[in-house]
Amino acid sequence: MRSRPRGMVGFSVIWFGQLVSMLGTGMTQFALTIWAWQVTGEATALALVGFCGYFPRIVFTPLAGALIDRWNRKLVMILSDLAAGVATIAIFVLYRLDALEIWHLYGAAAFAGAFGSFQFPAYSASISLMLPKEQFTRANTMLGMVYSVSGVFSPIAAGALLAFIGIGGILTIDIVTFTFAIGALLVVAVPQPAEHHVAEAKKRSLLADCAFGFRYVLASRSLTGLLMLFFTLNFLLTCSGAVLAPMILARSGNNELALGTVQMIFGISGVVGGALVTVWGGPKRRIYGLLITVIVTGLLGNTVLGIGRGLVVWGIGAFLSMFFIPLANGASAAIWQTKVPPHLQGRVFSARILIGQIGAAVAIPLSGVLADRVFEPLMAGASALSQALTPLVGSGPGAGMGLMFVLFGVLGTIAGVSGFAYRPVREIESMLPDFDAEAQDEGQDEVADG
Repeated sequence: MRSRPRGMVGFSVIWFGQLVSMLGTGMTQFALTIWAWQVTGEATALALVGFCGYFPRIVFTPLAGALIDRWNRKLVMILSDLAAGVATIAIFVLYRLDALEIWHLYGAAAFAGAFGSFQFPAYSASISLMLPKEQFTRANTMLGMVYSVSGVFSPIAAGALLAFIGIGGILTIDIVTFTFAIGALLVVAVPQPAEHHVAEAKKRSLLADCAFGFRYVLASRSLTGLLMLFFTLNFLLTCSGAVLAPMILARSGNNELALGTVQMIFGISGVVGGALVTVWGGPKRRIYGLLITVIVTGLLGNTVLGIGRGLVVWGIGAFLSMFFIPLANGASAAIWQTKVPPHLQGRVFSARILIGQIGAAVAIPLSGVLADRVFEPLMAGASALSQALTPLVGSGPGAGMGLMFVLFGVLGTIAGVSGFAYRPVREIESMLPDFDAEAQDEGQDEVADG
């Protein structure tokens, strides 16, 4: 009997399965975004779908981290993908029964989000065991490219197919593709932490293990600083990014093709940037690549999207927003995977995800409220402030959301500059030893110092 694929070959099989699945997921998200906007006409309703997906992740992520270090990580990944498929099937049934309502999307997002809290920590922790550390940036960038490739093809495919097969047909495609991702996981060998680490984890209190990841991160000024940087960035950039679809639709007269084209450009840019990093392998000083990316993306990406009033400028802003993101995500994940021992990564990565994404979870519902109640009314009025800002972002529907892009893009750039100014973050790679260079006590989980 032939052995299961391992190493980079095994990782590539998993990667391809996720790529196929995300193409279907992206088509569904695009189709349901159009449906929700047509039904409600409010940015708040769209933002709440995202919030309902984030909130369960916040609740379950600490538990997920503790269980990932106890359970078979391959099984965890399969269950996470299966849950997303079940949510899609539920939406499909409701749509076919002509019973789909906006609150059903909230419920489906919450269900998928609860199981999704296990997904990223399990995938990220598995990379550390499947590959040598020299491949970490490349592998994480490849995972990021899954979303970019989906961003290229999913919106345009969904836009083209909606007229022929409708939302029901799009959902059917999504159901088929998620089974492909599960099949890819089934045929690959995914290494697990050493048995004695797993046995020790099962003897400990589950509640104590839920808190362990936070203690590990907070004991290191470098890891804490890096995490706080991402907390800030997630909050600022999500505040603008969550209103991208309503901004484009409002400023283009509900032009679905314009929205699909902008989202496709986001994806193309991410694919190009990701392919470059995959071939290159990323910079030697990962933290420098990360911080420079943050500065450039905020200043030249989001601000250009905000001042744009047509497809050409939006396309430039979309390209500049995504081109460097694969490098940032790959470098950040590689730093964590290099510094944290594999048998601790479930708990530590879950804490990292929870703290880092709280900002995004708060920003998603807040962005809708800010758009509908603050920025849009501001730019629709005749105040001295709105008149002063009109040359920058224009006027009329969507101008207020454009101002949000500009404001939060500038603040994100400031956050990136702050990362360079803070030595524990700027020199994190030299201040913290790699896990394979540490003299570790095999019988004890130690809290990092920094």
